[in-house]
Amino acid sequence: MKKIVCVLSVLLSLSACKTTESLYYHGEYNKAVYTYFKADETTPADQIATLQQIIQAAEAAGKPVAPGIHAHLGLLYFDTGNVPQGQQHFEYEKALFPESTQYLDFLLKSRQGA
Repeated sequence: MKKIVCVLSVLLSLSACKTTESLYYHGEYNKAVYTYFKADETTPADQIATLQQIIQAAEAAGKPVAPGIHAHLGLLYFDTGNVPQGQQHFEYEKALFPESTQYLDFLLKSRQGA
């Protein structure tokens, strides 16, 4: 009886070790955020290219992009003076993640006031 309990507890603990797959595609987004804050190591154009590659890889994988990627890309476009592209990516972010609308509207107003 003791052996059966031990075997069952081992099997139960092993079955609980399965990790779940991420709902969103992140790609190298963590690295992109790091390079954004270390702006002396990369140009905004390079950062934009990296984020566009992440978005394309997400589409190829059939997964939605992670929250924040379109907003980050929008900020980069604003930083480079491409306001229409920045606004467009903010709108993408709001459509994908409506809970971000208030914050993105705040960022948009602050960019327009700058």
